Amino acid sequence: MSCMPNFSLSLGPSFQTVEVYSVTVGCTVTSRFAHTVVTSKALNKANTSQEIFFEMELPKTAFITNFSMEIDGQVYVGEVKEKEKAKKEYEKAVSSGQTAGLVKASGRKMEKFSVSVNIAAKSSVTFILTYEELLQRKLGQYEILTRVTPKQRVQEFQIVADIYEPQGFAFVEATATFLTNDLLSLVEKTVTDTKAHVSFSPTLEQQRKCPGCEGTVIDGDFIIKYDVKRETNLGDVQIVNGYFVHFFAPPDLPRVPKNVVFVIDRSGSMSGRKIQQTRDALEAILKDLHEEDHFALILFDSSIFTWKDSLTKATEENVSEAIAYVRELRDRGATNINGAVLRAVRMLVEDRENDKLPERSVDMIILLTDGMPNNGESNLQTIQENVHSAVGGKMTMFCLGFGNDVDYSFLDVLCRQNKGLARRIFEGSDATLQLQGFYDEVSSPLLLDVDLRYPDNAVDHLTKNHYSQLFNGSEIVVSGRLINGDPDNFVVEVFAKGVRNRQWIAMKLSYPKQEYIFGNFSERLWAYLTIQQLLAKRFDHLNCEKDTATAKALNMALRYTFVTPLTSMVVTKPETEDGPDSPLIADKLTEVDGDPHFMIELPERDDALCFNVNDKPGTIFNLVRDPKSGFVVNGQIIGKKKVVQDANTNTYFGRLGIIHQKLGVRLEVSTQDISVFHDGKHVDFSLTKNCCLTVTLRHSVKFMVIRHKKVWKRRREHQDYLGFYTLDSHHLSASVHGLLGQFYHGVEFEVTDLRPGELQKNLDATMYVKGQTLNVTRHWQKDFSSHVKDGENIPCWFVNNDGTGLIDGGASDYVVSELFNTAF
Repeated sequence: MSCMPNFSLSLGPSFQTVEVYSVTVGCTVTSRFAHTVVTSKALNKANTSQEIFFEMELPKTAFITNFSMEIDGQVYVGEVKEKEKAKKEYEKAVSSGQTAGLVKASGRKMEKFSVSVNIAAKSSVTFILTYEELLQRKLGQYEILTRVTPKQRVQEFQIVADIYEPQGFAFVEATATFLTNDLLSLVEKTVTDTKAHVSFSPTLEQQRKCPGCEGTVIDGDFIIKYDVKRETNLGDVQIVNGYFVHFFAPPDLPRVPKNVVFVIDRSGSMSGRKIQQTRDALEAILKDLHEEDHFALILFDSSIFTWKDSLTKATEENVSEAIAYVRELRDRGATNINGAVLRAVRMLVEDRENDKLPERSVDMIILLTDGMPNNGESNLQTIQENVHSAVGGKMTMFCLGFGNDVDYSFLDVLCRQNKGLARRIFEGSDATLQLQGFYDEVSSPLLLDVDLRYPDNAVDHLTKNHYSQLFNGSEIVVSGRLINGDPDNFVVEVFAKGVRNRQWIAMKLSYPKQEYIFGNFSERLWAYLTIQQLLAKRFDHLNCEKDTATAKALNMALRYTFVTPLTSMVVTKPETEDGPDSPLIADKLTEVDGDPHFMIELPERDDALCFNVNDKPGTIFNLVRDPKSGFVVNGQIIGKKKVVQDANTNTYFGRLGIIHQKLGVRLEVSTQDISVFHDGKHVDFSLTKNCCLTVTLRHSVKFMVIRHKKVWKRRREHQDYLGFYTLDSHHLSASVHGLLGQFYHGVEFEVTDLRPGELQKNLDATMYVKGQTLNVTRHWQKDFSSHVKDGENIPCWFVNNDGTGLIDGGASDYVVSELFNTAF
């Protein structure tokens, strides 16, 4: 039997079958606030109990508000708790065995929620996940994105969206990335003045990928896009249950001229496709400038280069000259972000002081970089302070973080401190379009210094009501509570600068029809918006209110049951034969893959640690050992097929021995095949290149093994090797150890003193961990768990000397004599 990518194997008493017989997605939208309920029903058709997994990808801007399971008529409901309390609850119960509810990043717009539970033979389980989000208007439209990947044909499959917008609809569109001509007609859409209904419900046969195939065509994104009518300059003010929400996006406003300095990283790390895509995007962006705009180009590596000494009017001749300059853009040198941005600020300030720029125009800096500052000033906090002081609130800064090596949190804070925003640009064939798309969002400012005022004696608990700018196609949303629920004294005043000064005064209010309102939506919309804005202050060291903001965000998240970076959803699962009730909470990913590279991902910190272990081929290391469950993973090192005399020996993991003593299961994995031994039975599976096998050992652990084939075409060489990824380790006890296992329950560390590394494109730092002081380097490591063929670059702090100081003891302490050695 060949191993195919993403083939899933569950191992317990026997091979089992799970049928997902119902998947329904119900989305209700009232005034941009979306409430989505995903229900999935699965049946364990086997004669023995087994683990059933539920996975759902949801928008990164959404907050999970509830998760529940129904098993044999018993409902288990989730509870939102402070993250630290949830962690302590987990640690207290970890030795009794449990599974995990995991939320992690999954691509550009989504994050993944996954959970598993043990289900008795012939029994079924119903999973219900609820999440909420405020839809954001971008480029003149709202988007509802639902990702569906059932991986099998489903008897009952349905997506339904009911949208209510009191302003009425300008348009409603529905499509999907997986729609064929045959399925297109199944998308039903009904639109009236204020209501829209969209549904998609293919039959079992219509889901078939091809005639006679068992696979499903349902695999991708179902997308609904819409916008509302905008008949008044003021926008729309809606009042429901004592709370108001004000949507402000005046139509038909003339654009304000902009003065933009493009600050472009051309350091060595931008080589190859990145620099080409940057050239292509800049050429398209320059062509889009209006003649009343002014612009400048600053290129930087370890040195700083300006196209011209001041901003230039965007005439056809000047734009053509700038495009020719951009086409000569080449990569070289290190990364001096501090010097380049401060040069851009000085250029804008000097041109303002010398009256070279229109009085009614907006000043902005757009920084594009793919790396960490490693030349000039490299302390991230100092750079932020320098830029904030120089800008002085006089201009807006936007940052584009290109690729996986960039410190996105640094850019995010840098932009927030200077009235702008950051965006991550993902490496890929469409990076040029991503760059252009972001520019399109901010290229047409309509209003500056937008101040929305409400009577002090009528409202309180206002969300943010002052905005630096309003861009074409976007929308400002303000919400608050009416004092005593009385709207009689409610007056809205809006002051803003545009091509000319503007002021709007409003008296007209609207009251959405009660029949289309779900729950206390207006209060939850206010809470959602408030929490998002409080969370944005957490990492701003210049904001003296950040500690207070964090505390407020936590209290509100607990009160309104939102899963945020400060809270976790805890579900008490049913008692099993392995132990009492146990919580389902977040997991951490650990892995080994490459030469041999170890990586510990820490989702709560949005960071990772990595290290190498080098030894002679044939050496066997213990990777994981749990004395309570008897789960053990050992790995044997192999060398390159072609050995060069006096050169460094590259080594890889070529064999894995995996044992679960309680279940009586033993797996031997090599680069050629997998052998499974259980209850005296022996089954072999052959492996093809770049394939993966996901293994679930019941009540124990879930892991992935990947077989790689690395090819050096010029040298006509290739190397087969294995990667091992731990996906779920919550069943393992607190005493689990090994080169990987010791990190299953996390590791505390602090990184300080960031400085240029020996290699210009790298950044060195000092790490405090386990009572040790270590020198570490910002590195990147391939993670193949989501993309088996190409992998994904993950930035990490690299610890030298075989992980000394990070791992307990030394690497030689983990050497064992045999592949199936269980005695330690």
